[in-house]
Amino acid sequence: MTRPRRLLAKRPAFGFSLIELLVSLTIGLVIAIAAMSAYLGTASSSKMSEAQSRMNEDAQAALNVLVQQIRLAGANPAQPNRADAFGRNPVYNPTYVGGSVTAYASGTTTYTVTVAPSAFSIRGCDGTFSNITNATTVPNLDSFANCGTSTLPDSIAISYEADRFNTIPSGTAPTDCVGSAIPTTISATFPSGTSTTASFRVADNRFYIESSSGVPSLKCKGIGSGTQPLVENVEDLQFMYGMVSTTATATTATVAGYLTAAEVEALAITPSTANDNSVRWGKVMSVRICVVVRSESPVVSDLASGRYYKCDGTLDSSQTDRRLRRAYTTTVVLRNRRS
Repeated sequence: MTRPRRLLAKRPAFGFSLIELLVSLTIGLVIAIAAMSAYLGTASSSKMSEAQSRMNEDAQAALNVLVQQIRLAGANPAQPNRADAFGRNPVYNPTYVGGSVTAYASGTTTYTVTVAPSAFSIRGCDGTFSNITNATTVPNLDSFANCGTSTLPDSIAISYEADRFNTIPSGTAPTDCVGSAIPTTISATFPSGTSTTASFRVADNRFYIESSSGVPSLKCKGIGSGTQPLVENVEDLQFMYGMVSTTATATTATVAGYLTAAEVEALAITPSTANDNSVRWGKVMSVRICVVVRSESPVVSDLASGRYYKCDGTLDSSQTDRRLRRAYTTTVVLRNRRS
C-alpha cells in the first residue's frame, strides 16, 4: 500500500535585518569615500604637476628670450675690410669701461653718418619706463625718476646691430622682437678702406610686464609701433646689474657688485660729463634676471601652500588667489662689453 505524502511545512523566508543593512551600507559608503579620496588625490596631484610643468615652460621661454637679447646688447661686428683703427660699424658712440671714448673719430679721421650713433646698448628701469612704447630711441627713454618704485616689475631696453644671422629675417631684412622688419637705421660714408659706404640696421627692443584682461604677460616693444605679448602669466620681472668699479679702465675688469637701475643712474662719475648716464650704463658687465611665474589657474589647496620666495629672497604670504608661484633666476654676461 502506498504511503501518503507528507505535507512539507513551509519555512518562513528570511531577509536582511535592519542592522545588517546598515552595516552593509556603511561598508559600501566607506569604500566609496576611499575610492573617491584616492581619485581626488590623484587628480589634485596631477593638476599640481601639470601646473608646475607649465610654469617651468613659461619661465624657460621668458628667460630664453631675455638671455638671448641681453647677450646681443651692443653687438657691433668688426669690419676687417676697412682701414679704420677701430674697425667697427658706426652704430654706437660707445662708452667703454672706465671712460667716454668716441670710437668713430680718430684724429682727423671721421665718419659721415645720417643718424648720430647711440650712446646706449642697454638701459634699465626700476618699474616701467613711462614712455616705453613711444620713445623714439633708447636715450629718449625717461630717467629712473619716472619709472615708479622698486616694488614694481622692472623694464629694460636693449639695442644691437641687427642682421639676418642674429634675428629671424623677413626676406633680407632683420626683424625686431615682434617680428617686424627693421628699417635701415644708419647710413655712413667712410674716409678710407675697401668699403666706403654702407648702411646698418639697429634693433631697439624693450621688455616689460603688462596685464591684459587680468593676465600679466612679458611684452616687447620693437623698433616700430607694434607691441607683442611674448609669455603669459609672468607676474614679476627684476634686474640687477653687475658693475665694474667706477675707477676701472679696462674692458677685462671684473664685476665689483650688483646694483638696481636706480643705483646705476645714481653713480657718481668723475670727471662729470654731459653723458654721465651713458658712462654709467657703459659700466654694466652682466645682468642678473629674475622672473616670477604664476600658475594659469588656482591649484593649491590652502593659502600656506601658495607662499613663495620673491626675487629679493623674502617670503610672500600675501597671495590669496590659491595660484602657485615661483621665482626663476639666471645671470647673463654682456659679451660685447669684453675686449
